[in-house]
Amino acid sequence: GETSLPHQRRLAVGIDLGTTNSLVAAVRSGAPEVLKDENSRSILPSVVVYGDDGSISVGAVDSSAPLGGSVVSSVKRIMGRSLADVRAIRLPFELQADDESKGMPFIPTVQGLRSPVEVSAEILKALRRTAERALADEIVGAVITVPAYFDDAQRQATKDAARLAGIHVFRLLNEPTA
Repeated sequence: GETSLPHQRRLAVGIDLGTTNSLVAAVRSGAPEVLKDENSRSILPSVVVYGDDGSISVGAVDSSAPLGGSVVSSVKRIMGRSLADVRAIRLPFELQADDESKGMPFIPTVQGLRSPVEVSAEILKALRRTAERALADEIVGAVITVPAYFDDAQRQATKDAARLAGIHVFRLLNEPTA
């Protein structure tokens, strides 16, 4: 039908939330384009550093800087899984349970315990900022890729991380399909 309202420009992106690296892309002028951050990097290492000073940084760890705080990487491997499920997985950080979590693994950091969902949300926030800067507008949502083997709990954990990052999930798409 016809409407008297002006055309609305609403932006959506695609996000590959990876175990090692992540990226965000959009269709621009009819072609897919991986969006670059303020340093012209298109790939964001899936690493979150919780600093002693309360700071949170996402991406590559600067090897020349003193490493104070807690570094969390490969968090996607434990998304939506119980502590019992991930005990056998070799991770570059320790895990512990929280009495109220009903078996959910938590990562001890200098800023307190963080769930895998909270860590993933930090990565997604950084990707959202990259997209909004590159597109010069607010995004309304995203399609996020997940491994085909992710079960319902892992898919829900991914959606929860996106919600914490302020991203509406239009759809979770299996990586082979994407």
